[in-house]
Amino acid sequence: MCHYWHSSNVNSFLILGLQDILVVKPPKKSRMLLRTAVLMFSMACSIFIFSVCLKQISTHARTKFLELNIIEKPSQSTVIPYLHYPEPVSFRRNECARNPVLFFAILSNQRSGSGWFETLLNSHSNVSSNGEIFSVIGRRKNASSILHTLDKVYNLDWLNSASKNECSAAVGLKWMLNQGLLEHHKEIAEYFDRKRVSIIFLFRRNLLRRMVSLLANSYDRYAKLLNGTHKSHVHSAEEADILSKYKPTINSTSLLDDLKDMEMRSAKVLEYFNSTRHIILYYEDLVRNPNKLKDVQQFLGLPQMELTSRQVKIHRGPLSDHIHRTGMMLTRR
Repeated sequence: MCHYWHSSNVNSFLILGLQDILVVKPPKKSRMLLRTAVLMFSMACSIFIFSVCLKQISTHARTKFLELNIIEKPSQSTVIPYLHYPEPVSFRRNECARNPVLFFAILSNQRSGSGWFETLLNSHSNVSSNGEIFSVIGRRKNASSILHTLDKVYNLDWLNSASKNECSAAVGLKWMLNQGLLEHHKEIAEYFDRKRVSIIFLFRRNLLRRMVSLLANSYDRYAKLLNGTHKSHVHSAEEADILSKYKPTINSTSLLDDLKDMEMRSAKVLEYFNSTRHIILYYEDLVRNPNKLKDVQQFLGLPQMELTSRQVKIHRGPLSDHIHRTGMMLTRR
């Protein structure tokens, strides 16, 4: 009986002690600290999840492009079989009539450095790269209109500011993958093989940076941040800083699917034109190693020159500096 009474008292004492502990209310400052801690923990979790997502994206993209590199089979043939002697109808080549010309095409995606790369090529005194000709829908409405346009380009009858006229040693154009190239790939591949056109594939390894550039450029088409003028490329650091202030929001829900679609387009064009003489370039490699441009000049059969461009990179620094913070939060379904 005495033992039971003693145990009851102890239990009662413990219960009362716990009740006192539970009843004690934290001061308002403690509540604020608790809320702040919870908020900080949530933000840390979100950033961690997003970083894991980016690592998965990077690994997936890197794996895919390793597969693309396996597809690459650079031709070991010399440049000589790919040289031509065009006879334009719009002018006479005069003393350059005996100078051979190599035909090329730059196949790329928007915001992959193709504009910058083309300005580098055109800084060579013997290169005429005629720009994004097939951005005009009428020129790519069907296979016949595409081949007719290509005939004018490679016969030197496509005249614009990039044309070196009679003394061009390499003539070509820049062609985006979404401008009829994949839809009419069979006819175009046959044309390239028949005309012995050499292809320069230009891709971007960092697909997320490409997406940021795409979204920012699309926004500026309507916002016109540079004094009411839209510019896809700029020539000064001041202009670049103005355009880079806009930070697009990334839709994390569809992000992986969007990046996968980008990869598939590149895989398809490599598959469709794999038998054509080609070289595969990556924008990041050209930026880090300017000597890569010597490989390009050799591929085109050109005398080596120092190539230059006035274009200035818009989105510099860490990628996180160019994405809206809300775009870093993963949404739940």
